[in-house]
Amino acid sequence: MAGLLEAVSQSLAERFSVVVVGGEISGFTRAASGHCYFGLKDADGLSASLRCAMFRRAAAMLDFTPGDGSLVELRGRVAVYEPRGELQFVVEAMRRAGAGTLYEQFLKLRARLAAEGLFDEDAKRPLPTLPRRIGVVTSTAGAALHDVLTALARRAPQVEVVIYPSPVQGVEAPPALVNALRIANERAEVDVLLLVRGGGSLEDLWAFNDERVVRAVATSALPIVCGVGHETDVTLSDLAADLRAPTPTAAAELAAPSRAALLQMLASLERSISLRTEQRLQSLAQRLDRIASRLARPSDTLARQRRLLELLAQRATAAPGRRVELQRQRLAHLAPRPARALTETLRRQAVRLDALQARLQALDPQHVLARGYAWLDDGQGGAITSVQALRAGGEVRAVLADGSADMQVLRVRALPGS
Repeated sequence: MAGLLEAVSQSLAERFSVVVVGGEISGFTRAASGHCYFGLKDADGLSASLRCAMFRRAAAMLDFTPGDGSLVELRGRVAVYEPRGELQFVVEAMRRAGAGTLYEQFLKLRARLAAEGLFDEDAKRPLPTLPRRIGVVTSTAGAALHDVLTALARRAPQVEVVIYPSPVQGVEAPPALVNALRIANERAEVDVLLLVRGGGSLEDLWAFNDERVVRAVATSALPIVCGVGHETDVTLSDLAADLRAPTPTAAAELAAPSRAALLQMLASLERSISLRTEQRLQSLAQRLDRIASRLARPSDTLARQRRLLELLAQRATAAPGRRVELQRQRLAHLAPRPARALTETLRRQAVRLDALQARLQALDPQHVLARGYAWLDDGQGGAITSVQALRAGGEVRAVLADGSADMQVLRVRALPGS
């Protein structure tokens, strides 16, 4: 079953990659997770109906509140909800039917600018930890400026505020916002900029989706915190800024650290420095006491130096005699060594000579003949060592221990196998 549903889902995804469909909403519900579920039926009263699911990320981009009976155009993909085997439409974008192409413009511009890298996280810069001045780009007539000033006065009254006024709605707003950002960067009198305005519809916030404003935000030399609309409102300027805040008040809180927290940190540092200073002073006082105790009785120091000098003088006086005595003892010890060495050498040579003489005697042929052996030669001194050199009737000479004898060979017999 699961394999069949998966195959159907893949076939639908291949056949219907992106679909735009219009109709009337029925049974609209928004779950606690932020996901929306509803049915879409034909507006002309026909019985056709399609189950739809719009997940939280896409629902957050809505510029109106949909409900039962709303005529809408949906953009998304067809899929199969496998746990129940039902066909459903996963909504990626929703707009009022006949409301124009404003949201489509938003999506297309966001995709193009994202491809250029204007929204890359690597390009985001950290905010200054302790800003001295904060710039605010907004309308002086809006509630957003009041919210920002109230939050800064409560949270960080030590921070100065510089206002760069600009309209935030209407056809004149985009060039005015770009000019305000340019002036702030040229003056370079603040550490961070807040780009803020209150909530509204997609049309009300459209100035912050204008390409000119988005590029000015992305290329600003000053870090920018963008707080436009409410938490669910997302503009392209939010994506291009270094930090997005859900509201103007949150933008002020993110840009300026709490004065109370800073004072608490300073108090902690003060206690730490005071403790370390006290410990250092105590250590130096103890060291000073030790040095003072050594300097209190200079006579003791002089006495130690005097004893040291006397000891060195005694060593210097006794050193020559001691050295002569050591040399004399060394000579007395070395004197017998040559005689002992010569005697030992002679003894070793005598032993070696006796051993060589014994070996020589053992190899003397005369001793062998004395034991009853004889050796034969051919009469010319050549030794006969094999019967192959003999023949019957031939003559040989036998040498014995006490003489020699000439003999005649009667018969020759060889050993078997020789």
